[in-house]
Parts: sequence; structure tokens; C-alpha cells
Amino acid sequence: MLMDRPTGAEADAARGSLERHPVAEFLLSAWHAPHGAVDGSWVRMPPWRDGLGAVLAVTGRAAVVAPSDVTDAELSALGVDGWGQAHDPRVMSRLAGSRGWVDVLDAVLVVEGTGRPDPAVVPKPGLRHHPRVSHALALRDEVEVHGYEGDDETVLTLARGVGGLAELSFELAPARRGQGGGSALAAAARGLVPEGEPLVACVSPGNVASFRALLRAGFTPIGSVQLYRPSP
Repeated sequence: MLMDRPTGAEADAARGSLERHPVAEFLLSAWHAPHGAVDGSWVRMPPWRDGLGAVLAVTGRAAVVAPSDVTDAELSALGVDGWGQAHDPRVMSRLAGSRGWVDVLDAVLVVEGTGRPDPAVVPKPGLRHHPRVSHALALRDEVEVHGYEGDDETVLTLARGVGGLAELSFELAPARRGQGGGSALAAAARGLVPEGEPLVACVSPGNVASFRALLRAGFTPIGSVQLYRPSP
């Protein structure tokens, strides 16, 4: 049975004494208190990874990880707010610059780790060159690769991702699709994270199969994120 999401003192206990990045706190506050302050505000935050920026939004609030040459006044003039305008393509274009890279807009989902590994899911260092792993290595830190014995097409990555939080990504072999394999793999990822600690998944809203798999595994949608790398 899936555990209830912690709130109040329980949430503080679950986080322990770890000092989280402001972006992580921004996301987790929306998870712990989904009906908190909604005022349309936005806030500037420092990067959690060198060379990587982001725009994040939760209900009624936004956060922008911006280069130093982009001023708050300029962002406000572009219409950045907590009502959705932070993800305006003009904002992303200004942040990334003419030669920068902008990722797709993803929904952010969070769940608690269970600390109970699935014995069927094993380390798969031989899959380090899988496209899913290559993508994780380019954007995240401390990337671990897992999968199933005898299956070199199904892959699960666990890393330090958005805001320094544990983040998963996965891809199923074609033969495993349509059979609940995505939910099983996402649930297995929960087992690789200590009990009570947050686990993030970022998925395109159009990727309905993966979105549904994450929901079935107990993940809760809390906001959105769009990563970018500014022009060199």
C-alpha cells in the first residue's frame, strides 16, 4: 500500500537535517502544502548545477534560475509571473540566448521513497551508452543505471536532478509496454530511495503512457519545469 504524503512536522522529520537547494524547497513546499500561498509572484533562484538554468512553476507561483546578465526588471517586462507567463517562449528565448538550448516543458511529479528495493531490478552499468542514460548524464549528477537481467532495452536511471533532488527516468523495451511495466519500474525506483525521502519525475504532458504509469506508482503532480542552457 502506498504511504500518505507527509505534512507539517512529519514533513520536517522526513527531510531530516538536510539543507536543500532553494529550488528543491520551492517544489517540496508545493508538495507538502498544495493549497498554500497563491499570489502570482515569482522569485529568482541560484543554479543547482553549473551551466544549467530553469523556469519552474507551481500553483500561483514561479521560480527562475537566470543568467546574471538577465535582470529582474527585464524578466518582469517580459511578463514573468506566477500565473503561467514564466513559461512564455519569449522568456525562454531570452534566457537561453540565440545559441542556447531549451528543453521541452515537463510536468513535475513527486512521491516518497520506500527504501525497499525490488530484487528484480539490478545495476546495469553496461547500459551507460543508452540514449536515456546519455540524456540523464547531460543534465543530472550521480547518475545510477538499473534494469532487468537479460534485458538491454529497459532502463531506469536514478540521479540527483532538478534542485538536487533524487530524480528518475525510465524507458521500457517494446515487449514490456502496455502491460503495466512502466508503473512497476517507477515503483522499483521508489525502492531505491530512502523511506520518506522525495523522488521526482519530470515528464512531458503529452507522454500520456508514462504520465499514467507514474500516477499508478503513487506520484503526485506538483508543477512544471523547463530546463535550458544559455548561450556560451
